[in-house]
Amino acid sequence: MRSADLLVDAFGRVQEAVHGAVEGLSEDELTARIDEDANSIAWLVWHLTRIQDDHVAGVFDAEQVWTADGWKARFGLPFSARATGYGHSSSQVAAVRAPAELLLGYYDAVHEQSLKHLGSLTNADLDRVVDEAWDPPVTLGVRLVSVIAEDNQHAGQAAYVRGVVERRAGA
Repeated sequence: MRSADLLVDAFGRVQEAVHGAVEGLSEDELTARIDEDANSIAWLVWHLTRIQDDHVAGVFDAEQVWTADGWKARFGLPFSARATGYGHSSSQVAAVRAPAELLLGYYDAVHEQSLKHLGSLTNADLDRVVDEAWDPPVTLGVRLVSVIAEDNQHAGQAAYVRGVVERRAGA
C-alpha cells in the first residue's frame, strides 16, 4: 500500500465521522450549544472543513474551495475569506448557522479536492518541507497527518454534542 492510499483512507474516515455527526439534524440542532460558550456542531464542522481546505490548498499551492467555488458567499458569514475559526470568540461561534446540506456540501467539496491532490502523491513527496516557521520544519506528510488529527478530534466533538442534543430532545 502506498502512503497516499493510507492518507486517502484516513480522510475518508473523517468524512464518515462528519456525516455521522451532521446528517438528519435541523439547523437549530446543529447550532445548539451545551453551554453559552461551547462550540456547536455547525461551528465545529465548518471549522474543521475550513482547516482542511486552508491547509491542503496551501501545501498544494491551490486556491481554497471556500473562495474558488463560492462557498463563502453561500454561507454568508461575517468573517474574512481567510477566517478558519482559529481563535474565534463565543459570539463568532454563534454566528455560524447553516443547514446540514450546506455544511455537508462544503465538507464534501473540500474532501473531493483533497483526494484529487492526494491521488498523485508519492512517498518521497511526503518529505517535502511545507512550513519552515517551525523547528523542525514541517513536512507535507506531517502537515497532512496534523489535518487528519485535528479534523478527527473536531468530528468527535461534534458527535458528542449531537449525542447531548439528542438526549435533551429525548431522541
